[in-house]
Amino acid sequence: MKSMHKLLAGVLGAALLVAGVAAQQTMQINGAGATFPYPIYSKWFDEYHKQHPNIQINYQSIGSGGGIKQVTEGTVDFGASDGPMTDKQNAEFTAKRAAKILHFPTVLGADVPTYNLPGITAELNFTPEALAGIFLGKITKWTDPELTKNNPGVKLPDQDLVVVHRSDGSGTTYVWVDYLSKVSAELTHRDAN
Repeated sequence: MKSMHKLLAGVLGAALLVAGVAAQQTMQINGAGATFPYPIYSKWFDEYHKQHPNIQINYQSIGSGGGIKQVTEGTVDFGASDGPMTDKQNAEFTAKRAAKILHFPTVLGADVPTYNLPGITAELNFTPEALAGIFLGKITKWTDPELTKNNPGVKLPDQDLVVVHRSDGSGTTYVWVDYLSKVSAELTHRDAN
């Protein structure tokens, strides 16, 4: 019976030693993707690390398209994107890896139009129709009736309205195009990642 107790004590001691070593090892979790959530992710991961010093979460804010690319290539443990992966991207990943990507929201934000109009200090109002008209190329002047009727009392200049946008794939572009496609039948949503 004494040998049984010694054996059991030895097994328990070894298990505790292994558990102690494992608890001291650092676990690295890597992620990449959208730049928008980076500030809050950085804070969350820092606070989590303070409570769990053996777990380090590394997140590279490289853009939504980069996050999708890295997660589908298997170079990171998780990815972040302002827009979800397409059905095609999901199907290709599932076929290649025999696994599924889980989508769930973590951070909520919004896109807003900005403008630079020297001499105008009033905050301008843009209706969904005006925004769609601008991005469809139908509203090309600041004095367009769609803009002047929603900004009474503001003397808008008779100047061309120049649209500036990102040229690369972007989650922010995805969100913007998704919104415009919902407010205008003429605009169709496309994958902007």
